[in-house]
Amino acid sequence: MRISSGNKAHIVMEGLAVGESPRWHDGRLWVCNWGTGEIIAVDAHGNSEVMLRIPAVLPYSIDWLPDGRLLVVSGREGLLLRQEADGSLVTHADMRGLSKSPWNEIVVDGRGNIYVNGGGPAPAAGQHFGPGTIVLVTPDGKVRQVADAIAFANGMAVTPDNKTLIIAESHANRLTAFDLASDGSLSNRCIWADLDGYPDGICLDAEGAAWYADVPNKHCVRVREPSGAASST
Repeated sequence: MRISSGNKAHIVMEGLAVGESPRWHDGRLWVCNWGTGEIIAVDAHGNSEVMLRIPAVLPYSIDWLPDGRLLVVSGREGLLLRQEADGSLVTHADMRGLSKSPWNEIVVDGRGNIYVNGGGPAPAAGQHFGPGTIVLVTPDGKVRQVADAIAFANGMAVTPDNKTLIIAESHANRLTAFDLASDGSLSNRCIWADLDGYPDGICLDAEGAAWYADVPNKHCVRVREPSGAASST
């Protein structure tokens, strides 16, 4: 992998309780303000707007369907919520039958397939987190598990060609990739990048490089997979 140093960061917003699940949408950065139940959008000049207040407790995260409707993971309730045109929230999918553990991050591919991670079995004695899973919600509303044994599932991203899903495995210090099938299935699990840090939220830039937030080390890192360098797990 190649790790690059970027430009100096500058602050566009302060005063968040816990900022999570950042997403770029319609020319603004959207973020979940954990602890307040707010979903906030902020522009490059720091002008912010509360877009939605939700009753969900931690964790919750967001993405959008191809038609523009907002999706919210209500992690501890085990529900995936959808915002309608009138602003109301309705249940898009119920994941409670797959796990009683909290759900975490979400990403939607260009076909409208929705991936939600977290869940999984209960932690073993003396541990805080059990192995995570990835669940698929198809456009017709069917819900099924498509991956397991994720070492603390965190941020996810889908490549623009809808061929690859990348997930941060925070406790394994790596980014892991899966091939995406047209029906949403995942296969050919491999290490996309071994890391020195602890990846949390991730995104892809225009050059196909991944950015990840490393909370314990208090920095963001850009990493690009060398051609042919991924290794199977």
